[in-house]
Amino acid sequence: MAVLPTFDMLLFGGTGDLVTRKLLPALYRRYAAGQVSAESRIFGVARTALSRNEYLIQAEAACREFLGKEFDAPHWTAFSGLLNYVKLDAAAEMDYAALKTLLKGRDDIIRVFFFSTASNLFSVICRNLAKAAVVTPLSRVVLEKPLGHDCQSADLINTQVGAVFAEKQIYRIDHYLGKEAVQNLMALRFGNALFEPLWRRGLIKHVQITVAEELGVERRGQFYDKTGALRDMVQNHLLQLLCIMAMEPPASSDPDAVRDEKLKVLRALRPLRDRDVLTKTVRGQYKAGAVRGAPVPGYLEEADIAADSRTETFAALKVDIDTWRWAGVPFYLRTGKRLQDRLTELVVTFDEVPHPIFEMPPTTRTANELVIRLQPDESITMTILAKNPGEGMRLKPVSLALDLGETFKTRSLDAYERLLMDTVRGNLTLFMRRDELDAAWAWIDPIRAGWEQYDERPKIYVAGSWGPAASSAMIGRDGFAWHDEL
Repeated sequence: MAVLPTFDMLLFGGTGDLVTRKLLPALYRRYAAGQVSAESRIFGVARTALSRNEYLIQAEAACREFLGKEFDAPHWTAFSGLLNYVKLDAAAEMDYAALKTLLKGRDDIIRVFFFSTASNLFSVICRNLAKAAVVTPLSRVVLEKPLGHDCQSADLINTQVGAVFAEKQIYRIDHYLGKEAVQNLMALRFGNALFEPLWRRGLIKHVQITVAEELGVERRGQFYDKTGALRDMVQNHLLQLLCIMAMEPPASSDPDAVRDEKLKVLRALRPLRDRDVLTKTVRGQYKAGAVRGAPVPGYLEEADIAADSRTETFAALKVDIDTWRWAGVPFYLRTGKRLQDRLTELVVTFDEVPHPIFEMPPTTRTANELVIRLQPDESITMTILAKNPGEGMRLKPVSLALDLGETFKTRSLDAYERLLMDTVRGNLTLFMRRDELDAAWAWIDPIRAGWEQYDERPKIYVAGSWGPAASSAMIGRDGFAWHDEL
């Protein structure tokens, strides 16, 4: 890979979980691969009082833990020369003078401000950056999700950030779009003539998108209890995956050509309002149970969770897309914490042959499925029917499988590796545009309003299960079942 242009990257929330667990290891990998120049600089920015040496000790410990065997002491020594630390209170205007001094004389290089903080600080940080005169035409700002908590708050943040940065400088990040399997989904759809004729109503029965986590809220209790699964996962990750599955082929790979097509999908989502939320959505909350044989507490026993919390840790939805391509094809979205397995996959179930002439296998699973798995391993599997060896014409499901790691014999880029490098390159394709975000919130807000209108309490499910029974009942009413339940 070619060496990127020299850059300065300022990681706000520099001592937080995202920076230490994901961003620093991602930047280390790109440096070790020879993609980050020695003249580039990376600053951890936080209000904790730390010396540079103390910050490096913390950063090294985190990289050793999360890189594992990839960690190399000589590479770390060289990489750590790029790292520095700035003590800064995001709300204290006077603290930003230190940034002006650190960045002096480097206005002609790319400058990335990555906001790994609560979204209510985004506007404050932008305003103070502008007052300190450190925002240049070559600057970019990366905004972590969730951006706001509803359409109104997101609009306010976007307006205030937009007063400092032009839209082409704003990178609203969704790390799922940086995953290798998602990139392969786009390649599968738009790089092969084989699938396009099949990608439509009349040939596809339904589509499932599942993002399941074994973990609970961990150290995010205070944040999560104010957010919930609908805002934390559906509004961004799942809707973005749905857009890629359902979008029309863009005219080119230009960032706005791709994002224009995603926006059309979001605007074509049939609203879920009023009593629709009772039949087409399920919200759940986990109680104590066991995950992989180990006992785990219920959501209400987790740290920083209110004893009477009604926050959902699970959400399942039936989604209809009102377009010619997808009319009558349901999309089922599902996400939750403390589920049976850590799994992210997209399942496309095709129609059966109209007139079977052979003995069909005794199974409830449809013969033809396409399964795109994003985690824990990245793979693409197509299930077809083939003749079972022996006499007669008995058919058996077989899989045509692509294991990305095994096929290409190389490590896939971590999502943040790709997205951080795209930010430096100025490639906005995998980042959300403001009108996309507005459309997503406009569709999500009525669901929450419906839950409140009908006093819809979360259905309780046992930790280590696949969620509340109501989720299986919702998809079962249409004659289908979740892929893991077949």
